[in-house]
Amino acid sequence: MVKIGVLGAGHLGKIHIKLLKEIEGFELIGFYDSEKENAEKVSAEYGIKAFDNVYELIDNVDAIDIVTPTISHYDCAVDALKKGRHIFIEKPVTNTLEEAEQLIKLVNEAEVKVQVGHVERFNPAFTATKDNIENPMFIETHRLAMFNPRGTDVPVVLDLMIHDLDIVLSVVKSNIKKISAGGVAVVSDTPDIANARIEFDNGCVANLTASRISMKNMRKSRFFQRDAYISVDFLEKVSEIVQIKDVEGEPDPLAVNIDLGEGKGMKEFSFDKPKIEQNNAILDELTCFYKSIANNTTPAVTLEDGYRALQAAHMILEKMKFAEKQIN
Repeated sequence: MVKIGVLGAGHLGKIHIKLLKEIEGFELIGFYDSEKENAEKVSAEYGIKAFDNVYELIDNVDAIDIVTPTISHYDCAVDALKKGRHIFIEKPVTNTLEEAEQLIKLVNEAEVKVQVGHVERFNPAFTATKDNIENPMFIETHRLAMFNPRGTDVPVVLDLMIHDLDIVLSVVKSNIKKISAGGVAVVSDTPDIANARIEFDNGCVANLTASRISMKNMRKSRFFQRDAYISVDFLEKVSEIVQIKDVEGEPDPLAVNIDLGEGKGMKEFSFDKPKIEQNNAILDELTCFYKSIANNTTPAVTLEDGYRALQAAHMILEKMKFAEKQIN
């Protein structure tokens, strides 16, 4: 059994506590939350021990699940690494790039497993189609949310867009060449709406939009590649794969065909909606973390993955600041 503890018992932390109790192989020892009244309520509700401080909890476990505010991620992770503990750490991985870079160095020295909580990697609509996404050349994402005060302490890029940044970077096997971005603060002190255009060295272009003041919720991504189009709806958990192939011989009158003209032949479109196996993505990512420890394998979302998503997010934020200065 892998003994694990949770740091942070807020909205997401309580979900982690509940799910960790369900995972065979994990023994949930307890948790720590800085708000004593909340800690007492969570302890009574879930029947687990609330530790008095971070250090006591770390001393009693093999692994730590960090679900605290982002600003404290680095300090919590360092305290755990000093004791040689495995770490699950929520996104964004750290508050600054410098902190993430330092963590990578410490983790390499400690030789422990670290997984970052980019939960959309475990969304069934994405897992059902990701093997079909090969060398995409144009990607469009929309992540829109109705207003919720929780999370407005950070720009929408770090709150919402970072999910899609991680997905895009996981399927585009190329370095970022150029970023253009803009954003607007509407109801909070940081941008609530943002758009970014990312150009990669291999020619791929990704256009990402995020908003937290929308009239409806939307989480859709579209991937375009040679002879294929893949649509993923992360919210509704449905996906579609459109394959395009050359027509040989007589075209099927019941199929969707296009004539390329000038003797270039015809193309046939085939439509497939993969069967989606419904799941609990948070449960799956925590189970994946356990398996990486038990089987000594690489976690699905590595610390380096978390760093790359954070790096892209900060590049976008810098471009947004530059664009704002140009306007003013």
